[in-house]
Amino acid sequence: MNSNKKELSPEQCEELIGTLKTRFDKNSDRHKGIEWTKVEAKLKANAEKLWSLDEMESTGGEPDVVGYDEKTNEYIFYDCSAESPKGRRSICYDHEALEARKEHKPENSAIEMAADMGIQLLTEDQYKELQQLGNFDMKTSSWIITPVAIRKLGGALFCDRRYNHVFLYHNGAESYYAARGFRGCLRV
Repeated sequence: MNSNKKELSPEQCEELIGTLKTRFDKNSDRHKGIEWTKVEAKLKANAEKLWSLDEMESTGGEPDVVGYDEKTNEYIFYDCSAESPKGRRSICYDHEALEARKEHKPENSAIEMAADMGIQLLTEDQYKELQQLGNFDMKTSSWIITPVAIRKLGGALFCDRRYNHVFLYHNGAESYYAARGFRGCLRV
């Protein structure tokens, strides 16, 4: 991950925008009716959001535009990598869960890592929306935002896709697995 400086150099910006445009063009079914020139203008006007997209990209998320919110005039990006982003796996759910582990602690937690990146974990509904765009997490799973009532009892939620069906599961928030990471959402 990058340092505390949440800004990319002009060269890094152009390289990232080129990567995002290539992905946008290759996956036009994810964002019907959205024009790249408008997305690009928004990206260039939001350096910190571009930094967050770079964090998503550098951890293996392959972010792409999946929608547009007319009320807020924001483009919505989700991690669209085939599997849960490789650079965000083997982590527990949140800081409280990380601190609760007495031994074999993971390096980080999904909630903290997302906050550091300037993104949000997907909600259950967002995860299901993503799965309408393709088949994701066929071999991995992804933590999702967990309702407070479940988290207070020590649990956390994650999803995956198996048998051509999207599944929602629970686990102890302190658990972590090599095949479980998280997917993020960013509004620009």
